Order: sequence, then C-alpha cells, then structure tokens
Amino acid sequence: MESLLSVQSRAPFTSPKEMSFEYFKYKGVNFSHGSYTSEALSFAENFFEVLDDDVYIVTYPKSGTNWMIEILSLLRTKGDPTWCNSLPIWLRSPWYETIEGQSQIKDVASPWVLTSHLPIHIFAKSFFTSKAKIIYVMRNPKDILVSLFYFSKMVCLYKDPKTFPEFFENFLQGNVLYSSWFDHVKGWMQIKDNSNFFFITYEELHGDLRNSVIKICDFLEKNLDDSQIDLVVKHSSFNAMKENKMSNYTLIPQDFMDQTKGSFLRKGVTGDWKNHFTVAQNEYFDEVYAEKMKDLFMEQF
Repeated sequence: MESLLSVQSRAPFTSPKEMSFEYFKYKGVNFSHGSYTSEALSFAENFFEVLDDDVYIVTYPKSGTNWMIEILSLLRTKGDPTWCNSLPIWLRSPWYETIEGQSQIKDVASPWVLTSHLPIHIFAKSFFTSKAKIIYVMRNPKDILVSLFYFSKMVCLYKDPKTFPEFFENFLQGNVLYSSWFDHVKGWMQIKDNSNFFFITYEELHGDLRNSVIKICDFLEKNLDDSQIDLVVKHSSFNAMKENKMSNYTLIPQDFMDQTKGSFLRKGVTGDWKNHFTVAQNEYFDEVYAEKMKDLFMEQF
C-alpha cells in the first residue's frame, strides 16, 4: 500500500500556493492556472497519441465522472474491488489534459481508460482517426449547477462562488471552469451516432445501474456473467464509493480540496436543484435552455 505522502504527491491536480482565481482561455474555453497550461492543452489537442484500444470517459464537470471511472475500473477486474480499494481513482484513469495527468499516464496499465472534460473542438485530434472509444456521461444541467456551486467552494481550481444567484448566472453564461455546459453537450452530440461513441445519462445510471452496466459492457464488448455484473453494481454504488478512501478524495491535501467545507461525494441524487432554484430561476433556466439547445432536437431533462 502506498504511503499517504506518496499518494498526495501524485494528486490529480496542482494546488498553487497563490491563486488569482482568474481563468485563462484556451481556444475560447476557461481553464485554471496550476494544473492547466496552454502548452499542456496544446499537447492534449495536437500531439497526444490515442491508441485504438483506448477508452475515454468524457464529461462536463460534475456529471458523474468519477462514478464512471469506478464502473470501468470494476469492469476491468470483473467486479473484484481490490484494485479500486488500493489505488486512488485519479491514478486509475488520469485526466489527460492536465499537467499531472500527462505525467501519470505512463503508469496506467494498458489498455488505457483515460478521463477528460474537454469539449470536442480541443479534444485529441488523433482520436478522430482511431478506433478508440468514448463514453460520454450527460447530466441534468440544473443538478450540475447545484453540485458545482458546492464543489467550487471546496476546490482551489474554481472561483469560490459568493452567492447562489451569482453562480447561477455565471453558469448560464459559461463563466466557469471548462466554460459552457450547453456548448460542451452540443459539440459532443455531433458524433452521437458514431459506432465508437456511447452516451448515457447520470439519471439512467441512478435509475437502473445494473441495466446501465450491461449496456456499457455491450459497448465495450466485455463479457461478464450475472454474478460479476452484480459485483460491479455493488461496489460502484454511491455508498460503496463514499466509504472507499481511494474513491472519495479524502486523501487529497486540504489546500487543494478543503473538505471541511463539504464532501466530495455530497448526495448522489437526482433533482436536488428543486431544493435550490426559485420559481423565477427555474423559468429563466428553461428559457435559456430552450434557446441554446433549440437546434439539438434533444428532449429537456
């Protein structure tokens, strides 16, 4: 078992000693200083070599990213939780666009399962001429907004939101890390019919995890028997992840993620936005959604 110091020294993101909380832009998208640089992002976009047997988990932040990492980790071991209980989640599937992720990938067992929040226009160009696969996880943006509000109070890479109404407006305008949810989804849905692209919603995972795992197995051409699928479902549950220190981010240094301000795995529910939005905010959000997503022909959450 690795020491705590060793694990922390290879955390998923860098915590700068001084944080300006001013995002910088790379090709129109907001990124934070510290774990992201224009050079690292350019490498991720233009020079990163995607291999045919790679699998990429792609999400907008707070859409169920770590849940999918846990599921795919368990699929690799046919439901045996030993690996998930012994190696931090961010080392099992690094974020390939970050400085840290790019240094961690060399230690990832092949075939790679890597993670990204990148929008399609700056994703690795080599993916689009490969046979690699993407699993895209989508979530109700109202719940993402609420989850991001609390997450931003904890994590140094995000501006600390002063008030919920202010953050509400910033989210709708894309004035957050990784910019607009609307643009992210619209971009990736351009390839939704490609055979190497699979998308699933957080709500599907939450509503029927077992059937969702079966669908993912089919996409990845993995053959697990019923008992192995049951183990994947059991060990990727919210409660199992919350109790697993390798998956709940409690090993992360406090100067990067201050969990005295909240829990990384906060609720694991759907519809929490109803406890936060006013009637006026909900109506306004629906208006913005209808306008921004009108060309996608996708039913509103």
